[in-house]
Amino acid sequence: MQAADARAAGERTGLEVEVVFAGNNAIQQIHQLYSFVHAPEEQRPVAIVVEAVSRDGMQRLARNATKAGIAWVQQWRAEYLAALRAENPEVPVASISVDENEVGRVQALQLRALLPERGEALLVQGPVDSETASRRLDGFQKGMEGSAVRLRQVLNGDWTAKSAEAALASFLRLKTTDGFRLDAVVCQNDSMASGALDALRATRNDWAKLVLIGCDGLPHGGKRMVEEGRLAATVIKPTTTGAAIDLVARTRRGEPAPLDTILGVTSHPPLEDLARRRPR
Repeated sequence: MQAADARAAGERTGLEVEVVFAGNNAIQQIHQLYSFVHAPEEQRPVAIVVEAVSRDGMQRLARNATKAGIAWVQQWRAEYLAALRAENPEVPVASISVDENEVGRVQALQLRALLPERGEALLVQGPVDSETASRRLDGFQKGMEGSAVRLRQVLNGDWTAKSAEAALASFLRLKTTDGFRLDAVVCQNDSMASGALDALRATRNDWAKLVLIGCDGLPHGGKRMVEEGRLAATVIKPTTTGAAIDLVARTRRGEPAPLDTILGVTSHPPLEDLARRRPR
């Protein structure tokens, strides 16, 4: 969807957009970006829009890009962007990102709407060193303050279904979970929610009907899982590449670009409709 969004924005704005995938390989992505930054001047792009596999090394690449006159738009916020702007004020530098704290807060509101009286919940987060995962967790914990639902445990995955399935299955095998009451599992993305569902089904059939909440809300992913009844709710995140290409187009017309643009998220189903989905 990010790639399709970028291409559509290119057609809309008259910019030629080349989409390059790194195969989730951080080293490969560094090499790809390096080749664009250090290409002969006539072959350099006017702008680079990057969604990082890993943020390590990106500051140096961004600085080299702007020194080469290439606009840099990244899909996460970083303090070094302001300094880059100051160093090369004529080269556009910006970030476009999703409010990850709000993702966690919306998940908390979803859980509170589905379990308004009481409950016991687990949360499966992304990698423990991921800023995205930590921001979502922070937003979730703040959103749960004063709730009757108790967060019993935070488990770690790596955004994949298999990682969540393994983490949840391992936890549920512990002796300390004998007689464990469980009402809900919140996962920081829909892929991990799918894996969590597999682990619950394999442990106890009745647990497959627990409240299960995800995030991303892709049409053929989380949204479909909600409509099929496999998820109680998900958080829909907007794509960021289209907005980034639009920003590049505006700067090409001489319009100023905000340093940071933060896009909001929405609940699916809407929060006001979740009461109808409360477990009986």
